[in-house]
Amino acid sequence: MIKLIRIDDRLVHGQVAFTWVPSLGIDCLIVANDVIAKDDFQKMTLGLAKPANVKLLIKSVADAISFLNDEKNKSAKVLVLINSVKDAAALTNAVSEITSINFGGIRAKENAKLISKAVAVTDEDVVLIKGLLQKNIELEIRQVPTDEKQKVASLI
Repeated sequence: MIKLIRIDDRLVHGQVAFTWVPSLGIDCLIVANDVIAKDDFQKMTLGLAKPANVKLLIKSVADAISFLNDEKNKSAKVLVLINSVKDAAALTNAVSEITSINFGGIRAKENAKLISKAVAVTDEDVVLIKGLLQKNIELEIRQVPTDEKQKVASLI
């Protein structure tokens, strides 16, 4: 069961390991990222940041979609970590179980505007966000589970 889809360009880090994982009872972290899935050094680094007793899977976006749609994996309590709105859109297009996406952190880059203290989006991201909103996907910003949800729709 998917407990949370989180966009965070840091992927696995302290907020995820020490607040989201215990709060949601997560037993499986999935990093869905085409580049990292092929990079042994980055995979090793992310493995060091994962909490004990939690399985870490690092998959391409396509392989993550296959995992999430496979009935035999439905008993896992999964937190999916992605680092872009583009990958969030790809996941929601292929996994019907996704109804909500948490924006945790997207660092500012060229041609991006801050919509919260930790989330910057580009014009391309805004187009994708509007498409997700049209599908009635809840889009919210929270750094940690105890923060109050900010609706992305009201910030773009």
